[in-house]
Parts: sequence; C-alpha cells; structure tokens
Amino acid sequence: MKVLIMVVIAFVFIQCTSRQNEKSENFDWLLGKWQRTNEAAGKRTFENWSKINDSTYTGFAFTLQKDDTINQEKMNIIKTDDNWKLRVKTPDEKDFISFEMSTINVGQFECKNDSLPFPNRIKYWRDSEQLKATVSGDSLQIPFEFKKL
Repeated sequence: MKVLIMVVIAFVFIQCTSRQNEKSENFDWLLGKWQRTNEAAGKRTFENWSKINDSTYTGFAFTLQKDDTINQEKMNIIKTDDNWKLRVKTPDEKDFISFEMSTINVGQFECKNDSLPFPNRIKYWRDSEQLKATVSGDSLQIPFEFKKL
C-alpha cells in the first residue's frame, strides 16, 4: 500500500512540474491597448495588439512627441510550417523583418534574427498587470514597460 501511495505522489508531482514548463502557443496575453511607462520625457509610446485567428496576431506601435507621430511599426506574430515568427515593419522598410521564435512559454516569448546587427533579439513577457519587452543586440539592451489602457 505504501508503494502505491508513493507512486501516486510521484506521478502527481511530475505532472505538476511538467505543466509549469509547458510550452504555450497562445499569445492572448498580448491583446489590448498598452502605453509605455518608461518612455523618455516628452514622448508617449503605444502598442495595440489584436488576434486575427489562432495562428495570426497583429500589432501596431507608435510614438508621439507632442502631437506628432515620430515613429511607428507594424508587427505580426504568425505560425507557418509549425514555426512561430514575429515580423516587424517600419514605414521606411519595403518588407517585414522576421524574427524566429526561439522560446515560447506561458506568458512570454523570445525571438531572434542573427543576421541583424540591432536588434537581433526581441523578448516579450507579462509581469502581473504589466507587459514588458526588451530589444537587444551585442551589448545594447533597451527595456520597454507598458501598462494596459
């Protein structure tokens, strides 16, 4: 009887531990309108994320200085051939730049494109009620912190 109880306890422990490290291909935690809280004085940055379907999410980011738009980006997260990609495009670029997802977990992802000098890494994650991100390359890393609107 003791052996059976120990086996059941071990099984439950293994199941709980494996769920904590479970891969999640759901990015619904990004959805909504966000405002950057660690922006430089005089600027306001926003990101808006929506879900098109289970394999496509779209985002739009823009920065205002006074009432002028000084920066903007279109983004999407798409699944093709069982691989997720973050794609980013500014008005100056002809095509989207793709970043391959290297890590996907519940409430976070990290992606990379080693062919770029900067940024070649992008990471997003939820921290309680905040959305956080970093863009990085070589020794430079820029943090982003957002609150939901």
